[in-house]
Amino acid sequence: MLSIIYKKFKIVFPLLILGFLICGPLTVSAFAADSRIGFLNIQKAVSSTKDWKSKFDKFKAAFSKEKKRIKLKEQKIKKMLENLSKQSYVLDPDLKKKKEDAFRKEKIEFERYVQDQNADFGKKEKEMTQKILIKMMGIIKKIGKDKKYTMILEQKVVLYHDKGNDLTGIATRAYDKANK
Repeated sequence: MLSIIYKKFKIVFPLLILGFLICGPLTVSAFAADSRIGFLNIQKAVSSTKDWKSKFDKFKAAFSKEKKRIKLKEQKIKKMLENLSKQSYVLDPDLKKKKEDAFRKEKIEFERYVQDQNADFGKKEKEMTQKILIKMMGIIKKIGKDKKYTMILEQKVVLYHDKGNDLTGIATRAYDKANK
């Protein structure tokens, strides 16, 4: 029984391989003939929209204000350190310790504040970009459907593509038009 199955397998298997070798390229070329692939730089598409530019300008203004506040606090701490260094030889040991403790506390609070602000601004930028990116994905899907693209790929994952299939500008303009 096993020998009969083995003999059939020896005959059928090479025929299957031969069939795949002959028909395989035909199916790939048929797919390639019917497929239409577009490419897009999603980061450039998002950052080129009027919406993102407007929000980013507001973000930058808020960031600059905060940077100035941080600079002032930093100067205050430097001044405290200078005063502490100048007075350290003439101060009473108990008073010196109190001033050193106050300086350490102020410095730790400042460092925490800077970390918190950096995290907060990073989060705000990510949220801002994410909201626009979600809308952009909808625009890209609509472009793909309307222009009958088989797929639209991120440029960064492709080694080469024809610039005629670059949809970055089209996506940006479509986003701006849809989000006036």
